[in-house]
Amino acid sequence: MTSTALFKDETRPGPGPVLSVKVYGLPAPQGSKKHIGKGRMLESSKHVKPWREAVVWAMRQEIARHRDWRPLTGPLEAAMVFSFTRPKNHYGTGRNAGVLKPSAPARPAVMPDLSKLARSTEDAITTAGGYQDDALLVGYRRLEKRYVTDHGAVSDVLDVQGAVIHLYRAEPNSEVTP
Repeated sequence: MTSTALFKDETRPGPGPVLSVKVYGLPAPQGSKKHIGKGRMLESSKHVKPWREAVVWAMRQEIARHRDWRPLTGPLEAAMVFSFTRPKNHYGTGRNAGVLKPSAPARPAVMPDLSKLARSTEDAITTAGGYQDDALLVGYRRLEKRYVTDHGAVSDVLDVQGAVIHLYRAEPNSEVTP
């Protein structure tokens, strides 16, 4: 029995990304909207708009480097690695300031939700003209939240807050066996 993989090993051989971009800024989730009356809705996070603008700007800068660019069509896969700064309470104090506490978590298993980060980023890529519609995404090769302290040790982790995004053409018959 075979099943389609939701996440695939990014290191597998095959064509590289069609488009890659680094986005700098605080990644923000696109979640629920709040009704504020008279048919108006308000985004639940004030950080969504600046994040989406940062993604649009970075994507358009990269797209401008590609002559005769047209938004991608057909089945696509993405890889997104979101980088966050660690909270101050992950570090010691006094002479241990700047030293990571042994109790500090290795990964940011806290808000914001990874799926909502992907949603805001996917929509911004559509706005930028990276692809025709985010419905073309059929899978993720990689989708992670990391701390910037992993920069240099883990690929695609930035040394400041932001994200690294890769878009790939989906390979036909990309199934894995359990």
